[in-house]
Order: sequence, then C-alpha cells, then structure tokens
Amino acid sequence: MTARRRLFAVTAAGLLGLAGLAGCSSGSGSATDGKTTLRLGYFPNVTHAVPLVGIGTGRYAKALGSTATLKPTSFNAGPDAVTALLSGSIDAAYVGPNPTVNAWAQSHGSAVEVIAGAASGGAALVVDPKIKSWSELTGADIATPQLGNTQDVSARYFLKQHGLSTTKSGGGDVHIKPMANGDAVTAYKSGAIDGAWIPEPYASQLVGAGGHVLVDERSLWPGGKFVVTDLLVRKDFAKAHPDVVTRLLRGQVQTVDYLKKEPAAAQQVVSEQIGTVSGKPLDPALVKQAWPKIEFTNDPLADTLVAGARHAESVDLLDPVDLKGIYQLDPLNKVLRAAGEPTVSAGTS
Repeated sequence: MTARRRLFAVTAAGLLGLAGLAGCSSGSGSATDGKTTLRLGYFPNVTHAVPLVGIGTGRYAKALGSTATLKPTSFNAGPDAVTALLSGSIDAAYVGPNPTVNAWAQSHGSAVEVIAGAASGGAALVVDPKIKSWSELTGADIATPQLGNTQDVSARYFLKQHGLSTTKSGGGDVHIKPMANGDAVTAYKSGAIDGAWIPEPYASQLVGAGGHVLVDERSLWPGGKFVVTDLLVRKDFAKAHPDVVTRLLRGQVQTVDYLKKEPAAAQQVVSEQIGTVSGKPLDPALVKQAWPKIEFTNDPLADTLVAGARHAESVDLLDPVDLKGIYQLDPLNKVLRAAGEPTVSAGTS
C-alpha cells in the first residue's frame, strides 16, 4: 500500500468512527418541531467573507425563511470540515478546492457536490525578511493550516516545482508544519517558524509582524484567478431539501452583491464575526488591508479546482481521481438568472 493510500485508509477509518459516534445520517438534516436545520460549516478567514457576512447580516437566515433554521459551525481548515460533512455532522460547508476534491475522492463521488464558488485569491507565502527568494527556503520551517488543505497543497507543489522537497512528517528541504492559522501567527512572532503559506487575514497579520510576501498565490495562476473557497453540500441533503439549497444559494448571491457594493460595511461585519469565533474582533484595518487581495464570486472557477487536484496528485496527497460530475450548478444558475446576473460554468471538468 502506498503512503498516500495509507493516508486515505486512516482517514476513512476515522470517518467511519465519527459516523458511528454521530449516529445514522438520514440526509434530511436535523429537525426541530418539523423544521429542517441547515448545519453550515465555514472558517473564520477573510477568504470566507461570503458566509461570515451572510450569517452576520442575517441574509442567510432571511433567505431560508420558515423553511429551515441555520446552525453555523466554524472550522480551522478544510480537512476537518470534510470529515464533518462525510460523517453527517454538517450538511454543507465552505471549503477550499483540495478538501473538496478529497471529499469527492473519499466518497467515490457519491456523497458531496459543489454548488457554488465563493472566493478567489487571498493566500500567500509570507516569510522572514532574511529570506529574499525561494532559493533561500532550504532548511526553513514553514506553516500551513493543515496537512492536505488548500494552502498546504499549494506550498508543497510550489516547492516541488522549484526543486525543494517536503514530507508529510515535516522533513525534506523545507519543513512544513501544519498548525492552526492563529497559532502560525503566534509561532512566527516568537521565531518558532520562518513563515507560512496562509490565507487572509493571517497573511496580512504576518506582514504586520515584520514578514514580507515572498509569493502572492495569484501570481501563479492565469489571470490571477483561482478558487480558494467554494460551497460543498451533501448530496443526500440536497436531494431531500432542494428548496433549502435554493434558498441558501439565494442568500449567497445577495451576500456577494452586498460585499461588492458595500465593502466598508461588509469588512466591519467580517471583523465582528471573526471576533465571535475567536473571542476578539479582528482589527478592521487588517480586514481592509486584506480585502483587495480577494475576489468574491459565485463562479466556482472550475478549471482551477481541476488544476489544484493535479497539484495534489503531484505531491502525493491525492491519488488520480475522475472529477466528472463534481459540480451541480443548475440551482445556482436558476438563482443567478432570476437575479439578472450571468450564469456560471462547470468548466472542462
């Protein structure tokens, strides 16, 4: 058994254990007094401004109306959110492309589907000023949010492209140290790590702590666009509650429009919502600094997800996988047409 297959075997075993703890998942979500509860995962990152603002302004709850009650749950990174999805602990989640692909691969395409994009950009490798080029990364300790998450794959693929090795255990030419984003900021300030490939606002926090951007990930993609956040839903939930999914998408489309038209107000909501999760509101100036590095969009930028999957294969974090059918964009496109907005495509996947 290959190392990566062993990784998936361990993951699958863990998921089975979680499923046993969670009890049987019926696909109908939890319900109170006959009303469906939509359990929605997200991260306290600026790249997740769409759910943060949708939740914080009440747009999601209003869109759901009397159809469902919203129950948000925060996660540090995609792999944990995917574990919760596949175990039936949540019904939908905003995650990055690599955890999305992993969820699809682990369930052989049977459990989840992508129903919308949410954000592009907003990730960077920020390092100590003494590291002035990628050639000086040898021996460096670099944090990523979690093994196998989107930034972790991006870091490992970039390093491999430049002839620098990494291992899952933190060895190789560059020592990758997966840790929670807030912990990475603390570790950098203490000198325990030399930098991090990390999403916003944490990348800007590292810059504020004296680091400099060695790689803005937008520079690695055609047109500077790549999916960093999309919306994933359990297929059984979507089948059982298509009306809830449509209403959630309507709330998202309205929220993306608000983010574009009222950036200052939206930034304040993001600050407050991150504070709700972390216990301390994020400095609005930091959110404002991070904002221009991210594009909020309903477009899933499907071809970049496929490219990201190939990157994960290249660094032995994913076996080759057929992604045909991973997108179900008909509900989103119906909402977009009703709102008079351009429809989106599943690309060449």
